[in-house]
Amino acid sequence: GGHTTEILRLLENLSNAYSPRHYIIADTDEMSAHKIHSFEQNRADTTTMLSEYYIHRIPRSREVQQSWLSTVLTTLYSMWLSFPLTHKVKPDLVLCNGPGTCVPICISALLLGILGIKKVIIVYVESICRVEHLSLSGKILFHLSDYFIVQWPALKEKYPKSVYLGRIV
Repeated sequence: GGHTTEILRLLENLSNAYSPRHYIIADTDEMSAHKIHSFEQNRADTTTMLSEYYIHRIPRSREVQQSWLSTVLTTLYSMWLSFPLTHKVKPDLVLCNGPGTCVPICISALLLGILGIKKVIIVYVESICRVEHLSLSGKILFHLSDYFIVQWPALKEKYPKSVYLGRIV
């Protein structure tokens, strides 16, 4: 829902050079799939180029109110399924903004670099609703991303490595 809306707002200004686009959503997330299809259809209508995009699904790393102990297991399972996908796609860039689903993808992208397969640039954009504290995904990916973007000055003060660009969504 909200994370999808934020990422699509970021993509509105993305060059067509970033094509094909691969969206990775939770396997139970029908709302995001619908929003992505609508966004890509509108994008194709406003350009002369046909949008090339794919939607991939992976299991959620963590459901709402899931216990922390079982979250470790579901995240490992999600990572197990993410690595073959990331290896197949071999992205140049992973742009993500907060849902737990992005953590296994980013770790898989890091593994591509560690294994010497491909260096993937990871850009994490913390949600605009995070004013004073990072999300759990943000706390994890702060240390793993190449660029960590925050949308509030208070977060920039707390996390000097972050990049503050103002409100970008």
